[in-house]
Amino acid sequence: MVQHNMLLQQDAEAIQKHAAASHISFVEQLILSKKMSARDAAVFASRVFGYPLLDMAALDTEQLPKGLVDDELITSRRLLPLLKRGNKLYIGTSDPTQTSAYHAITFKTGLTVEIVVVEDDKLSKLVGRYQDSPAAALKELEGEDFGDLEFGDPDAPSEAGPQMEVDDAPVVKFIHKMLLDGIGVGASDIHFEPYEKYYRIRYRVDGVLKEVAQPPLILKEKIASRIKVISKLDISEKRVPQDGRLKLVISKTRAIDFRVSTLPTLYGEKIVMRILDSSSASLDIEQLGFEPEQKQQLLDTIARPYGMVLVTGPTGSGKTVSLYTCLNILNKPDTNISTAEDPVEINLPGINQVNVNEKAGLTFASALRAFLRQDPDVLMVGEIRDFETADIAIKAAQTGHMVFSTLHTNNAPATLTRLLNMGVAPFNIASSVLLIMAQRLARRLCAHCKKPLEIPEEALLRAGFAKAELDGSWQPYGPVGCEECRNTGYKGRVGIYEVMPISDAMTRLIMKNGTAVDIADLAKKEGMLNLRQSGLLKVKRGVTSLAEIEAVTND
Repeated sequence: MVQHNMLLQQDAEAIQKHAAASHISFVEQLILSKKMSARDAAVFASRVFGYPLLDMAALDTEQLPKGLVDDELITSRRLLPLLKRGNKLYIGTSDPTQTSAYHAITFKTGLTVEIVVVEDDKLSKLVGRYQDSPAAALKELEGEDFGDLEFGDPDAPSEAGPQMEVDDAPVVKFIHKMLLDGIGVGASDIHFEPYEKYYRIRYRVDGVLKEVAQPPLILKEKIASRIKVISKLDISEKRVPQDGRLKLVISKTRAIDFRVSTLPTLYGEKIVMRILDSSSASLDIEQLGFEPEQKQQLLDTIARPYGMVLVTGPTGSGKTVSLYTCLNILNKPDTNISTAEDPVEINLPGINQVNVNEKAGLTFASALRAFLRQDPDVLMVGEIRDFETADIAIKAAQTGHMVFSTLHTNNAPATLTRLLNMGVAPFNIASSVLLIMAQRLARRLCAHCKKPLEIPEEALLRAGFAKAELDGSWQPYGPVGCEECRNTGYKGRVGIYEVMPISDAMTRLIMKNGTAVDIADLAKKEGMLNLRQSGLLKVKRGVTSLAEIEAVTND
C-alpha cells in the first residue's frame, strides 16, 4: 500500500503497531483508523494478490457451510467458509496473507482452500452472526467443540486453567457460548439472573441491556458453580458477594479479561461479568467525538510538562478510553508512564500498568508512592477516592509530573467542589489542576436506517437550542431499526464532552472558595460548552437523536 502511494509510511507503521498491541489484523486496524475504506482495501488486496473479489451482500447466509471450520478459527482469524465444491473449500477473508490459518484448515478438513477477498466490515457482521442463536444453544451444543478455549487467572497466566471442574459438559459449553457471543456482539457486561420462575441472561450493548437467553431454571446452580470455578471463587460460599477475575484465551494472539461479581439474591446468585476487551477500544482521538476546540484544549494541556488532568463521569461513560487516548499520545520511548487501576482494562505496550489489590495492601495511594520512586514522567491513578490519594496525586503534579485521574461527579465545575470536600486545600487545587473534563456516552444513530424527524420548535427550544439556530439549515434525525443495528436504531456510541481548562480567572475564584455554580458561570463566560450544548451539536450533525441527548445529559 505504501509502494502504491495509498498509505504514508508513518501511518502504515502506526497502524501495524496498534494492530499488534490490540491483537487484531492489519486490515481491521487500517479500517478502524479510517485511513482507507473497507471497499478500497478489498479491491487493492484482490488486485495485488490475484484473488477474486466477492460482494458479501449478494450471499445467502443460510446456505453457508457449517461445521467444517472451528468457530474459534472463524472468529479469531476472521475467516468465513463460503462454499464447498468437490474437494475445494472457498474461504472469504479481508487479509489474504494468513497462510498459517489456511494450512490449518487444509490439514483439518483435507480440502483445498481457495481464497476469496471480501470487504472487512461486511465480513465482521457475518462472522459475528455465524454462531447459532443463544436461545437454541443448549440444545445444539452437544456436538460443538470448544476445546481450544482456555481459562486462566490473569494474575498467574502460567497456570493451566482451573483446578476444579463442574462435571456437566453441556453447561460448560453453554457458558463458553454465552461469553463468545457477548464478545461477538460487542457487549460490555453479561448478566446471569435467577428469579422465582425463570432464569435469564442479558447483554449490555451500547449501554442498553437486552435479554438474549432463558436457560432452564434447574440449571441456575450449575451455571453459577461453573462461573465461580473458572473465576477462582469459593463455590461453597453462597451467602456473601464475591469478586473474581478470569482470562479467556481465544487464540494465541487474543485473550480477553473478565471481571466477575456474584451477589446472593432471593432466588440464587446473580452474576455479572464485565468484559475487558482491549482490542475493542479505539484510542484514536479523532474518533472519540470531541469538538475541534475541545480537542485542541485537551492536546495543548497534555503537552505541558506537569500538572493534573481530571476526567469525571458516571461508571461506563468512557473515562478509561479517554485517559488511555491521552496516554497513547504521550507514549514515546523518552517518557516513563505508570498507571494504577482497579482493574487494568486496556493493555498498552510501553506503559507500566499496576492492578490495585486492596486485600494485599496495594492501594491507589501506596501505588502512587511507589511510582514516585520509579523516576516517572506521567502517572495515571484509576480513581481518586479519598484525601490520601488526592493529596499524593496533587503533590506529584506540583513536583514536575503529569498526572491523570478520574472522579465521580456530575460535571466539570462540581469536580473542584468535590476535591475541596475531600479536604484538599484551595491553593493546592489552584496550583496543580490544569483541565477538568466531564463526559457521557450517547448512542450513535444507525447510518443505514436513520430517518429525518419533524420536531416542534418549542421542543427544540426547551431542549436548549437557541432561537437563531432554528434557521432550517439542519435536519434532526431519529432511530428506525434494521438488520445492521439489530433493530435498535442505534449502532455504536459517541462521546459527549465538557472540557474546562483552569484559567487564571478561575484559579483566583478557586482561591476565594468559589462554589461550583460560580465556577460554572465563569466557565460559560469563557466559552465552555456544557454537556447538553455539546450533545445538541451532535444532534445538529445527525450523529444521534435529540431523545438520546436528553436522556444522557442534564440541562
